[in-house]
Amino acid sequence: MGRAYQNRKESMAKTSDMKAKVYSRYGREIYVSAKSGGTDPSGNLALRSLIDRAKKDQVPGHVIDKAIDKAKGGGGEDYSPARYEGYGPGGSMAIIDCLTDNPNRTFGDVRQAFTKTKCKIGTQGTVSHMFDHLAIFVFKHDDEDAVLEALMEADVDVSDIENEDGKITVFTVNTDYFKAKQALLDSFGEIDFDVDEIQFIPQNYTTIGSEDMELFEKFVAMLDDLDDVQQVYHNVEMP
Repeated sequence: MGRAYQNRKESMAKTSDMKAKVYSRYGREIYVSAKSGGTDPSGNLALRSLIDRAKKDQVPGHVIDKAIDKAKGGGGEDYSPARYEGYGPGGSMAIIDCLTDNPNRTFGDVRQAFTKTKCKIGTQGTVSHMFDHLAIFVFKHDDEDAVLEALMEADVDVSDIENEDGKITVFTVNTDYFKAKQALLDSFGEIDFDVDEIQFIPQNYTTIGSEDMELFEKFVAMLDDLDDVQQVYHNVEMP
């Protein structure tokens, strides 16, 4: 798959110049994970992964602690995931993942970003069939065969595995995320993952012209301004 995955840190840096936005998005995601799966990272693998990722993106400890403490209280907002998809400038495709406490508001805001940039929001499945929904792990290791064997023994459905410059990249079906991560930790101990998450990976990238690129950048910027938007996936080949 080569360049197929996008590192979350790089992706967020491209679409957000404000640290407060990054902190807010991590805080919301950590809160939801802790509230639904437990506030102890040792027993909540998803929460543990989020915290590790947040620290890599230089999110302050007090932001992380505040989100977990809020979840411990049992009250607070009732966020739910929402996903929107459609066509962007130049025939590009985009998937937008949100966490919202008001789906009607979020849909209206996201739809406005589409319409104001001559894009077309679609129904569920409009473009997602052109993306692969995969769990991705990137970490330092030099034995591809040993990694593959560990995953196969754990009955993980491995889509692809690569070994380049002393780093292993593993792609598995998204439903095997927890099983795959646990198998890697059990086999190789503590791992400092460069990438450890579930993403939508475009099956093919597209190149768009300069005018369409201006519209596309405006489209992404408008989405970035929305507090409910957590992540934007697209198939545009960035310059």
